[in-house]
Amino acid sequence: MAPWKLPLIVIAIVVPIVVGIMAAGPEAGLALGALVAVVLVYVAVVHFRPREGIGDEPDPSVRRRLLVVVTSAVEDPGTTAAIAAEAGVDGSRDLAEVMILAPARIGFLDRWASDLEPARREAQRILVISVASLAKVGVVAEARVGDEDIVQAVEDQVGSFRATEVVLVTANDEEDAAAAEAAGELADRLRTGFLRLVVE
Repeated sequence: MAPWKLPLIVIAIVVPIVVGIMAAGPEAGLALGALVAVVLVYVAVVHFRPREGIGDEPDPSVRRRLLVVVTSAVEDPGTTAAIAAEAGVDGSRDLAEVMILAPARIGFLDRWASDLEPARREAQRILVISVASLAKVGVVAEARVGDEDIVQAVEDQVGSFRATEVVLVTANDEEDAAAAEAAGELADRLRTGFLRLVVE
């Protein structure tokens, strides 16, 4: 941890408590302190997770399994053709077993309200469109809804599906900064093959 971060953490804990006590009494200070503690624990869990490698080293004797992670519906011909080529539909490489994974991307308010259904429905809609579009170019695929965190969703499926390659399909960095960050982390941590396709 950088030396300047510890004083900031202490200030983030102490200042709300002191302000709460001065403004509204000890009860408010205690409530603010508890709220700050919850926020700090959440930030620590989200941003400081372990960074081991994900998946196994490629083994040429194992059948290819392609995990395609989509953050929005795949419909455009360029993207579907690129995925079909990665899956080996054109005969340029061995045919891969394909799974399409759509993370259930939960909004801030939905998370606090524990309302996960809209995110799951949207992920299912993305899957239906993507699977249908890929079927038109000869890609037969299973489909699953994954964890809201893209990296965690990939980690879960690489383990259970035993993917040998991962393709991440996202919007550009400006439109989807979270996916861009996830792509960078996956490129660092995945032991399998990895490709990112950016859909404009």
